[in-house]
Amino acid sequence: MQFSKRKNTTRWIIILASFLIISLILWNTYTFFQIFKNEERLKMNLWAKAQKTLITAGENTDVELPLQIFSNNTSIPIILTENNRIINTVNIDDEIIKNKSKASDFLSDLKNENEPIVIEYVPGKFQKLYYGNSALLNKLKYYPVALLLIIFLFGALVYNFYKSTRMATQNKLWAGMAKETAHQIGTPLSSLIGWVEILKADNVDKSTTSEIERDIERLQTITDRFSKIGSEPILEKKDIVEETLQSYNYLQSRFSKQIEFSFEAPKTPIFILLNPTLHSWTIENLVKNAIDAMKGKGKLSLRIEQDHDFVKINVSDSGNGIPKNQFKTIFEPGFTTKKRGWGLGLSLTKRIVEEYHKGNIKVLNSEIGKGTTMQVNYKKSNLV
Repeated sequence: MQFSKRKNTTRWIIILASFLIISLILWNTYTFFQIFKNEERLKMNLWAKAQKTLITAGENTDVELPLQIFSNNTSIPIILTENNRIINTVNIDDEIIKNKSKASDFLSDLKNENEPIVIEYVPGKFQKLYYGNSALLNKLKYYPVALLLIIFLFGALVYNFYKSTRMATQNKLWAGMAKETAHQIGTPLSSLIGWVEILKADNVDKSTTSEIERDIERLQTITDRFSKIGSEPILEKKDIVEETLQSYNYLQSRFSKQIEFSFEAPKTPIFILLNPTLHSWTIENLVKNAIDAMKGKGKLSLRIEQDHDFVKINVSDSGNGIPKNQFKTIFEPGFTTKKRGWGLGLSLTKRIVEEYHKGNIKVLNSEIGKGTTMQVNYKKSNLV
């Protein structure tokens, strides 16, 4: 508890320190921008005075300084007007100057950037100096925007990292809970096995004890599944047809007779590397989802086929169907169309198929009101 509190305090200190540093950088950038802008304004005032000196100069007037001021300006664009007519331009492309429309638009831009400087060279007669920001000032102007964009991207990266770390922690927690659940179920299971032996000794009807034993085996399978969460499962060379049929037969016997089951598979074994416990979980999730989609009444078929490269398991139902825009969403954790449930079935199935068995699962096809076919693919390169 104390460690967690200290960790949160440290995190907030880092966040506040980062915010303070960013604020200082932005403030300094804004300050530099204003300083450079004021310096350029001073330069333009000198340029205006030099222009006035040049206009009013007599034969003996020294114009070396005004001309030097003119030549020193190599970056600030200038348009000089008199009676609303452009009479001179500095640091502006010839293409703009030659095109009256472009020149007028450029002049409008300069008017928006800075206040003009009025040059009254004789009483009642004056010129107006319009100037824009230098290339350096424009770069400095957009620097905060670029900085904020970088900060935003960095923040998004940190957030994703934090979210991923948090999810990894949660995954470890769920894995630990699953293993603990498996461990806790093991104790009453051992007791149930003992009670079954007592029932057998008392000559209870064999069909009754047989069904109880099947359910106990099922509970042991479920316990085994939970114990494997968070661990790398061991893959074995197994006949996928036989393993699928076992799960199918168990499920068929446990569901309503209103479900019309059908199973189709090659007569010859198809050996691949798989984990029987997790594979049975895959089949169970697909079959249960199909039955839920049909609201417990309809046709369900499970078909295994193979081609040159893949072994394919197709689970089809006559349910409500899935909208095309949800073909990928249904595999996301938490997604469910049921009023009850965690929305983890297909998410776990996808992980079992793709991460543990290096296969692929997808919605093969679906029509609203007609049904859905889910397909699991295993590459034949996994065959041994």
